[in-house]
Amino acid sequence: MSTLHQTTRALHPLAGKPLELADTLRSGNAWKIRLACGFMGLRLTRRTFDIVQGDLETEAFGRINPWRQVPALLTPEGEWLAESQAILWYLGCGTPWLPEGRLEQAQVASWLSFEQTQHMHAFAQPRLLIHLRETARVDDPAMVQWREIGMRAAAWMNAHLAARQFLVGEAPTIADIALYPYTSMADQGGYDLSAFTHISAWLARMRALPGFTPLLETA
Repeated sequence: MSTLHQTTRALHPLAGKPLELADTLRSGNAWKIRLACGFMGLRLTRRTFDIVQGDLETEAFGRINPWRQVPALLTPEGEWLAESQAILWYLGCGTPWLPEGRLEQAQVASWLSFEQTQHMHAFAQPRLLIHLRETARVDDPAMVQWREIGMRAAAWMNAHLAARQFLVGEAPTIADIALYPYTSMADQGGYDLSAFTHISAWLARMRALPGFTPLLETA
């Protein structure tokens, strides 16, 4: 992490302000927000819901997010903000995690879009069905098809990371945060990314950053 990133942990525009996250225990999208707050030195209160128990279908949760999805962030302005990419942008504003340059911001936005359209579902769906719900097998045709899509996305990432340490510029950005969770959990969906050595090195760099937050907290 750059010296500027480390300094910003104490100078973040939201430092000391209340932030509350509506999430579920193993949500990869919600993990993005917890990672961001950890890296940025922001204190975050979690309100964890249970999908199995139907928490997201309640009237109370509907007032948090009528789209019935996590994550949602209660901002200091008193508004609930939905969608992980929008929340990451909100948290990154005014910090090195969202570069000031027009081109660099556009490149970050491009990777955020890539994560949503080319990457996330291909990694998240096999993880959900094979690992979390245990309703599919690794070799089910639908899972194989998802992994074919995901492996193409991983190949693009690996090629891009061959010449750089992070996705945009010389330091980590919210683009790296967005792509970290589901890439790091790929094995739970039957993926083998061991051949993508540049991705493996990038994952290790992300884990080594100050403030890294694991998916599951240990006692």
